[in-house]
Amino acid sequence: MSYSWLPPLLDEIAELAGLEAALALASHKGGEKKFIPTPDRLDDAHWLVVACGRPAAELIAQRLGGTMVEIPRGPSGNAARTARRIRTLIEQGASSNEIARACGVVFRTVTRHRARLRDDDGQGNVGDDGQGFLL
Repeated sequence: MSYSWLPPLLDEIAELAGLEAALALASHKGGEKKFIPTPDRLDDAHWLVVACGRPAAELIAQRLGGTMVEIPRGPSGNAARTARRIRTLIEQGASSNEIARACGVVFRTVTRHRARLRDDDGQGNVGDDGQGFLL
């Protein structure tokens, strides 16, 4: 599954450890520059384990351990919530009319989201508003 609507680091973490871990990391440490330790340096009190849980923290530490990263704040606001809801409903198989009605957007917005999901090359090269949203 592609999470290209997230900032690149969170996209990578979501692919690796799950969307919930990426969003939890953004929620707990978004906007901060943090050192990611190697897996052998993690303990239950480490901020990464507290934020994401041990299994996700270990996956993140395996990939990014030993580096300093700037953690994005992640998606926020109405546009982000709407985009996430549209994506979820598309993935659940809802019709475009159902999605438009449920999310308070027009049919064309849902069509653009569907096209973006279909055409996404995993690098975010599909033409958007610069924030990863087609609203």
